[in-house]
Amino acid sequence: MKKWIALALVLLLALLGYVAAGPYLAIHGIRTALAEQDTGRLEKHVDFPALRVNLRAQVEDYLARQAGPEIASNLFGAAALSVANQVLGRGVDTLVTPMGIAAILQGRSTWKRAIGETVGGDTYAPPVPADPLKEASHRYESPSRFTATIPDADGNPVVFVFTRQGLRWRLTDIRLPI
Repeated sequence: MKKWIALALVLLLALLGYVAAGPYLAIHGIRTALAEQDTGRLEKHVDFPALRVNLRAQVEDYLARQAGPEIASNLFGAAALSVANQVLGRGVDTLVTPMGIAAILQGRSTWKRAIGETVGGDTYAPPVPADPLKEASHRYESPSRFTATIPDADGNPVVFVFTRQGLRWRLTDIRLPI
């Protein structure tokens, strides 16, 4: 009887350890997928529909704040704001997909080769892999929410939000400093 209780306790601790290590495993998976430019693997660690919705909301909010109440209350200003929201929203919807990320990675790869930022310095060597979460500070916000924060070029925080979905952690939001 004691062996069964000990076995159940060990299994429970292993499960809790796996869930606690989940965000770090997701970050590692994203790093690996970006290094190998494997969008299929990236899709396992990124919830693209949730990420699209969250980024689109941020872009629309930023545009509305920049426009101000004067433009939003004007008939022509409101129409222009609506068109701008549609254009920016379509851009977010296009870029935040596995194919959009693949296109960005391909362009980045070509650019890195052109400026000589490759693994061996050789033009035909693979480019230095992207690692956006390299200098991130990590924090659990709740048992099902984890953040990795990095500063942008101006020192403003960019927050990558991972959410637990069952036993798996996935990137669901990127809070931009806009």
